[in-house]
Amino acid sequence: MALLLGAGVQALPVTVDHAAAVEGLPWHQRDPFDRMLVAQASIEGAALVSHEDTLRQYGVTLVW
Repeated sequence: MALLLGAGVQALPVTVDHAAAVEGLPWHQRDPFDRMLVAQASIEGAALVSHEDTLRQYGVTLVW
């Protein structure tokens, strides 16, 4: 945890807007957790740290 915080990583709570955005996502990915991460990254304009290539279909920036 200290390594993440030292790198400037911040916790991002799940909001109602994030949850609502999941509903509008196409079904490129079936995993509900990954879909929530995509919604959060899209709304917050953040990069998503994942090795899951299918997430690129959502147009989010992937790091890894």
